[in-house]
Amino acid sequence: MKNTLKMMLFALLAFGMLACGEKKLTEDDMKAAEASLFNEDKTMNEALAPEVAQKYAKFAEQNPDAESAPLWLYHAMEINVQLKNAEKSAELCDKLLEKFPQSEWAPRSLFLLGSFVYNDQLNDTAQAHATLQRLIDEYPESELVDDAQKSIEYLGLTPEEIMNLILMSSFEEEEEDNI
Repeated sequence: MKNTLKMMLFALLAFGMLACGEKKLTEDDMKAAEASLFNEDKTMNEALAPEVAQKYAKFAEQNPDAESAPLWLYHAMEINVQLKNAEKSAELCDKLLEKFPQSEWAPRSLFLLGSFVYNDQLNDTAQAHATLQRLIDEYPESELVDDAQKSIEYLGLTPEEIMNLILMSSFEEEEEDNI
């Protein structure tokens, strides 16, 4: 009985130490993580990238009142987009929109999710359209509205098809100017 009680107390103490031992991340921790993200040739260190992204998201969770919290959460999303981790990218976008809907990073996260994750990576033009339309509807003053509208226009097209549309459009504009 005594041994059982001692074991339980030890377990509770160990659990308490682990729970309290979680280090609160700082801006300096974020800068150090960011420095480790890139190789000497300026390419992303893909082996460390998931850990860095996780650290960025953790900072935003631990420091929701920090002015930089939405930025770090957005950077976590960018890394996951780069790593083609669509599910995690969408999760981070949702978190950013939920916790920081008024930040400048909210419409950017929608653009990133709609254009690069849903359209380019997953070829889900319906979801891409809905996400880009959400940006337009919820953030009509955003500098990304025009880009979102153009992206909607080009959904599902290959780069060659987009280039042909742009060229045709510029030729039509020149013809109208000459009339």
